[in-house]
Amino acid sequence: MTAKVSITLDEEVLKFVDRSSQNRSQFINDILSKEKKRRCLQELADAYNELAHDPEYQSEIELWNVTVGDGIDA
Repeated sequence: MTAKVSITLDEEVLKFVDRSSQNRSQFINDILSKEKKRRCLQELADAYNELAHDPEYQSEIELWNVTVGDGIDA
């Protein structure tokens, strides 16, 4: 789904966009999509980092690690 919007760009930024692509909308969409992905990956990395430093979570993981190796499949 797409939506038509009106935005205001700095004149130098617009010149850059026009030099970089023949399709302004596609160029801006590509840049914003990459930024969205970058932020999402950063949020995910931050969440993993938070879990890595959460003692309660690490205790829970340790319990599961013991359970996984308890020989049920043997």
